[in-house]
Formats: sequence, C-alpha cells, structure tokens
Amino acid sequence: MTQRIDDYALIGDLQTAALVGRDGSVDWLCLPRFDSAACFAAILGDENNGHWRIAPKGATTCASRRYAEGSLVLETYWETRTGTVKVVDFMPQRDRAPDLMRIVEGVSGTVEMSSVLRLRFDYGSVVPWMRRADGHRVAIAGPDAVWLRSEPPVKTWGQQFSTCSSFTVTAGEKVAFVLTWHPSHEPRPDLVDPHEALEQSLEDWREWSGRCTYRGPYREAVLRSLITLKALTYAPTGGIMAAPTTSLPEEVGGVRNWDYRACWLRDSSLTLGALLAAGYVDEACAWRDWLLRSVAGDPADLQIMYGPAGERRLPETTLPWLRGYADSAPVRTGNAAVDQFQLDVYGEVMDSLHRAREAGIPAERHAWNLQLSLLGFLESTWREPDEGLWEVRGPRRHFTHSKVMAWVAADRAVRTLEADPSLPGDAARWRTMRDEIHAQVCARSYDPVRNTFTQSYGSRELDAATLLIPQVGFLPPDDPRVVGTVDAVQAELTHGGYLRRYSTDSGTVDGLPGQEGTFLVCSFWLADALRLCGRREEACALFERLVALCNDVGLLAEEYDPVTDRQLGNFPQAFSHIGLVGTALALAAEDQDPAG
Repeated sequence: MTQRIDDYALIGDLQTAALVGRDGSVDWLCLPRFDSAACFAAILGDENNGHWRIAPKGATTCASRRYAEGSLVLETYWETRTGTVKVVDFMPQRDRAPDLMRIVEGVSGTVEMSSVLRLRFDYGSVVPWMRRADGHRVAIAGPDAVWLRSEPPVKTWGQQFSTCSSFTVTAGEKVAFVLTWHPSHEPRPDLVDPHEALEQSLEDWREWSGRCTYRGPYREAVLRSLITLKALTYAPTGGIMAAPTTSLPEEVGGVRNWDYRACWLRDSSLTLGALLAAGYVDEACAWRDWLLRSVAGDPADLQIMYGPAGERRLPETTLPWLRGYADSAPVRTGNAAVDQFQLDVYGEVMDSLHRAREAGIPAERHAWNLQLSLLGFLESTWREPDEGLWEVRGPRRHFTHSKVMAWVAADRAVRTLEADPSLPGDAARWRTMRDEIHAQVCARSYDPVRNTFTQSYGSRELDAATLLIPQVGFLPPDDPRVVGTVDAVQAELTHGGYLRRYSTDSGTVDGLPGQEGTFLVCSFWLADALRLCGRREEACALFERLVALCNDVGLLAEEYDPVTDRQLGNFPQAFSHIGLVGTALALAAEDQDPAG
C-alpha cells in the first residue's frame, strides 16, 4: 500500500537526502548529490524500483518516531509482543563518500528483525551486479558502486534480486548497518565506525541548533524548520534546494508532478531573512555567495533556478518505467521552467542583496556592479509579459506580482544609493522607473469595482501572491486597496480553511488539467497579511492551524488537501518551512514591540 507523503521523515548529510517511511523503508535516496539519479525510487513506483526496509518480522508500522533533540538523527520505535526495538537512521556529514547508517538497538525483550535491500540505480531502472568482497556485499552497475556491511556481521543472502538478512536483538544489543556509495572506478572508501559517526552527527547538529537565537513561541517548530532548511543546503556551495524529491504530485493521480531538486532564486529573499533573523549569518553569507556566482554573466541569461553548484542546464525529461506516486504520472527529472522569463527574479535578487547589506554582511566588491547590470536589463524589459511566479505553462501575461517585484528591484537600488551615496548609479532614473511601475500596476492591476488587485492586467482572476504587496513595501498595509485585496483573496481562494495560490477551475491560467491542493506558503502569506492589517487574532489562529499540519516529525510538503487531510507535492518543501519561520518570527517580534 502506498504510504502517505507525510508518512515520511527526512535524513541527510548536507549533500543529499533520504526519505524513511513509518514502515521502516528508505524509499527515496539520490547518490551522491540531491540531483543525482536515485538508487531507491520506490516512492515513485514500487519496491522493485529500489528501497531498504529494516523492521521487526511481521510488523507493518512503527509505534512512534522522533528526531533526537536538535538534530536530523531519526529514532524509530517498534513494539512487538516479544519486546521493543529502536532503529536509528542518519547520514553523517561526509568527508568524501556518502554513508547511510541504520543502527538497530534492543530496548526490551528479544525482537527478531528483518532487512531487505533492493538497490536499483538510475531511478529504479538498473539492477546492479551484487557480489561478496572483503566480507561485505558490493553492488556495481555502470558508474555506481555501493557497499553494504554490518557490525557485528549478520548473515545475508540473495533473494529475488535483493539482499536479505535476519537477526535478533535483545535489550542493550546493537547491530549497525552501513551503506556506502562511491564511483565504481575508484577503490572503496575507508570504513567509518557507525557508532562514532552517530555521536559526531549528534554533536554537529546540536552545535548548529544551539546557535539559533530565536526563543519565542513555537520554538520547536521553528527550529525543526531551520534544521530542515539546513538539511536542504548543498554544503559545498551554499545553495538551498527547493525540495529533495521529484514528481510527488500536487493532485493524486494527476499530472502536476515536477522536479524540485534545484535552487530557486525567488526563495533567496525569504531564506536570507529567516536565516539572519534566527542568527545564522554564516549560512546567509554562503547563500549570498552562491547567488552571486550563479547569476554572474549576461543579465539577459538570468535564470529562475540553478543546480546546487550553479549549473544552468536542467533539461526536463520523463521516466516512463516509473508509474509515479499512487499512479501519478508522468515522473519528471529536470524542469523546463528553467527556460521561462520571469520578471520577479530580478526583484528577488536585488532584495536579497539589499537585505544582506542591511544585515551587515560584508559586500562583495563585484556585487553592486552585478546589480547595476541587472537593473539596466530590467529597465528595458519590465514592460514585457512573463510566465510569472507560479511558472505557468500557459501564455505569458502581465502578472501583477512580477511587476511589483520589478518595482522592488528599482526601490532597493534607490535605497542602497541613499544609504551609500559613494556607490555609482543614477538614483533619479531609478526613482522614475519605480514611480512608473507603481503607477502602471495601480492603474492596470487594480479592480476598483471589486476593490482588489488581480492576478494580471485586465484579469478577473485572483492570486495569493498579491498578499505580498504590503510585505515588500509596495503599498502600506492600511491602504484600502490592500485591505480589499486581503479580503478578496481570503474569500475567493480559501479552501477548507487554507489558501490556494490561484483558481485552477477554468484551466486557462496555467495551461494544465486537474486541480491541486492548498499552497502552504500562501497560507503563511495570508497570516502575514492579516497581521500587517491589524487582524492579529486571525493571523495567530491561522498560523496555529498551519503548524498543526506538520507531520509527526515536524515536516511540511508543498501543499495540503483539506478534503483528504493529507500533504501533497514535493516533500519536505523549503518554501513551506521558510513561511513557517518567517511568520513565527514576525508574530514574536510584534509581541516584543510595544508599538506593534
């Protein structure tokens, strides 16, 4: 039976990540990077597409699970009629090779355990050659080699193209399994002691968590979100992945299945804000530096997303041998939206670098020259239609949010020059550009009859992204047009108490069939907008409901379906956790501000 998306937990080593289900099965893992081909892809097919399950014999679902405090080390508890056992799953931060470690520990009584490992390289399509070497098992196919060992050694055997083992643990007894990947043309990496690695992982994560400066309400949820954002960071470069998965559906059985294993520029501003507000300056600096490297070059070539090391080529293709999560096909890798023209990213880049400068992060010498180049390009293109924030695969439009973010780009440039007049630039020209954009948006995006900003010029459709208008400073939150927009969006896009990003009923906005769930970050935006408009009780109530949607280990997907009460979309989703952190910190800051 297909597990729910929110039945999974995340483990990772800051270069890749795995999903572990309540049934003890690792059903998703890409090696060696987030965007590499998966060697476990059961979540997008079935067990024959690769997985690794460790559980008591005959057991189906664990009794409970949790993360060790302040860490990404997962502890899963199983209760049987003969005893209780704990399985500790983690991926230590690597020196060279990635390791997936699973330590089985007896808690009480005696429990008979089973391990079934099915390695399937290249997204579940390649069955490797498995052999014994140096007392361990090694699987090889093409460029990939994976070693399996246990401490103490347990007997393994091959069965139906899988590696099986059976063993018992008593109270206090431990059996550790280690799965190690390396390029098949290289020698096996040095062995890592799993118990020492566990202690080091706990120490590393707790040291990192201890740097969190936030002490306000819902600190546990905020810290778990920050740990999740850290887990989605590609440590060698500082890039932050949107999610560690591909093609988890926005509608079960539908076609809205996308690859989110890339770094989106639009996440940058909110990511920087969340990290800086929680005290993580080093991570904010690393993200800023990744941003500068990735967007360097001709501003006409600016992309909305990049690979974890700043790669630009992310071609989209489908994997027909995978039936998709719960028969939600197609399964895609890469993302064709990389080639879209989206005006808002220019504003997000400018806002990110402005935030970094305001926070005291030392400016890179070439950063301002890059910003000047981006602004010069934007001056000649902001009047053009684009595909917009939501990467619609329908026709280009004059999206309101895109124009507002073009205004943000000009506004942040003016502010930067006002703060540091020694920098080169023409503030007067950018003020004129800013004023022209502002006037056009107010004239062409605002519907005076309904008292709301619409999704695009001349449209009657609404868009949750217009809730960001007061947050970015385009209009004050007490402006009647802002108040009207908040009321209209809340009234027309609310579904089951949460917010859709826009209406998909007509099928004309994004060019795609079917529906999708409520978009979690949009619901956090609504909470922010309600707070700014003085409706704090509503904002707090909505925020509390959103936090309650986190699964048992504090994780959020991209969307939520209030009808079936299940999370949808890629999981866990950085944007959702950024929204949680941002709203929590804003509410807490207002509590501390006597004038709030």
